[in-house]
Amino acid sequence: MSEQVDRRRALEALLFVSDEPVSSVVLAQALETERREVDELCEELANLYEDRRAGIVLRSVAGGWRLTTHPDAAPFVEQYVLSSRHARLTKAALETLAIVAYKQPVTRHQISAIRGVNSDGVLRALVERGIVAEVGREEGPGRPMLYGTTPEFLERLGLASLAALPPLAPLLAAGAEGASAADPSGAETDVEAEPGTPDEG
Repeated sequence: MSEQVDRRRALEALLFVSDEPVSSVVLAQALETERREVDELCEELANLYEDRRAGIVLRSVAGGWRLTTHPDAAPFVEQYVLSSRHARLTKAALETLAIVAYKQPVTRHQISAIRGVNSDGVLRALVERGIVAEVGREEGPGRPMLYGTTPEFLERLGLASLAALPPLAPLLAAGAEGASAADPSGAETDVEAEPGTPDEG
């Protein structure tokens, strides 16, 4: 395999992992070659994508080179992104989201303590979906991150503001009545997650 092909493969890998346009100078330094050769390789790679009607294109934008999806594929990409962001939330995600909505601002530790299970993974997923966000740091040892809901959370629930959330007291009362009906003795039962139990993501 020629050195030219090796460099093109490395160039493609660098462009793939970059989330912003990368200048020819930076690419040349990474590939230990000349800027002129990088531009030639990029042009060659761009033509290869175009010739085989690939779903991605390589463009020179904002002072650098960047891989993007092909404009013709935009409707499919948009449908996929929207469907993944609006997929049904799991029970664990709903529990965590409810805690954040009613207790915000709240820390990871507080969420996990209320749920009785480590909630880092499901909290991270809610942040990635854009319905929960970091809103500051708590004043205290370690200054843990605080989390709260986002405007998208209100939009998806059709609420004008957090004040429009249903009162929590009636929901808690209904839950207590359901628990009493299920356990006529009225005895309180503590259910703790076993050590090492994975979170319901």
